Amino acid sequence: MVAEVEDEEHARILAKRCVLIKSVLEFFSSGASYEALHLTNRNKEHLWAPFQKNTTWKFSVTGYNQTIPKYRQRDVVEGFSYMALKGPVDLANPEQEFCCFEEYSSKGKEALRPKYDGDGNFICVYFGRLIAKGQARNLIQKYDVKKRAYYGNTSMDAEMSLLMANQTLSANGKLIYDPFVGTGSMLYTVAEFGAYVIGSDIDGRQMRGKGKEPGVLSSAGQYKVASRILSLLTFDVTNNPWRCGGLFDAIITDPPYGVRAGAKRLGRKPGVPSRDSVAAMRDPDTYIPPTHPYELSMLALDLVILSRYLLKDGGRLVFFLPTVNDEYKEVDIPVVEGMELVANSLENFGAWGRRLITMVKKESITREAPDLRPRECSERYLDHYVPAHRDFREKYFAGFNRNPDVP
Repeated sequence: MVAEVEDEEHARILAKRCVLIKSVLEFFSSGASYEALHLTNRNKEHLWAPFQKNTTWKFSVTGYNQTIPKYRQRDVVEGFSYMALKGPVDLANPEQEFCCFEEYSSKGKEALRPKYDGDGNFICVYFGRLIAKGQARNLIQKYDVKKRAYYGNTSMDAEMSLLMANQTLSANGKLIYDPFVGTGSMLYTVAEFGAYVIGSDIDGRQMRGKGKEPGVLSSAGQYKVASRILSLLTFDVTNNPWRCGGLFDAIITDPPYGVRAGAKRLGRKPGVPSRDSVAAMRDPDTYIPPTHPYELSMLALDLVILSRYLLKDGGRLVFFLPTVNDEYKEVDIPVVEGMELVANSLENFGAWGRRLITMVKKESITREAPDLRPRECSERYLDHYVPAHRDFREKYFAGFNRNPDVP
């Protein structure tokens, strides 16, 4: 990606924070061949001339979707002899590192071909000076779920949790909430960047685990962010205890959508008799109230409406929304008045995918707490349009067949 920033320091800040950045370079030239690149680079002498004298240096030659053999790396470096760099070479700790980056098309089904096969058939080659290497990528290993003290089968992987944390603009002094916290994956990463966090879930067992110390807190201690977890609460988000809105700088969550664990809300399934009062009186400490399924399209809409109430003006909502790829349309995103969509990207799994949605609250008016009862929710739903994620669980286990009678 070629991007513009006002200052080199801004590039270094991005490299410290963005987990997808491997390196940031000052762009000198590019071309479909090295002849074209050198022609452009010779005309950019003012960019590299300041490093000709008394500067230790090295060259790196790398490729995307391709391994570059050593002998050709040497040939590439020698092709830049016209730059006449007079300082000594330092491969270990150079003052300046110049980089050639060759971009190749994806190997696709040929991924198992010999690693040097296709070498030199690049789409484009870029040349520049290294400004900073990505420093946040090591956080992916730090928060690796497999190394975590407590996790579950729905725990979000580390890289995605970090991406979502960045989307919230997590920083020192901010207060961030996860209403479907589960085993806490999102809490750890937003706390890593300095925010204070609160999590809630309808099933407290997900947060507690089976140890003496609550599972979420044990992992938070492992990452040294336990002091930033202000509270873990057990309640149904549609019957929440929040007494006022405008509390949070961001809301981040991965709502349950039924592939590994379906969403639930308080209430009995139709036709099930009520024995709740008797059971609660007999053993109030272990009583678990009945729940019934919480349909995904209803949940997504409720989440946006609740976020509009709970977020500060300018606060962000970041969440995953699964969808059927062939049926998806932009109107599937449940935007409501006062909430503006700012980012929508797809993680594609083939027939289906999940969209990372980022919204920002664009109003400063004070609203009353929303009524999220099932009846009210159905009245808000647009009956003339059915989003692709409606009844997603049933579609997933049916193999996304449009006609359920067709195998």
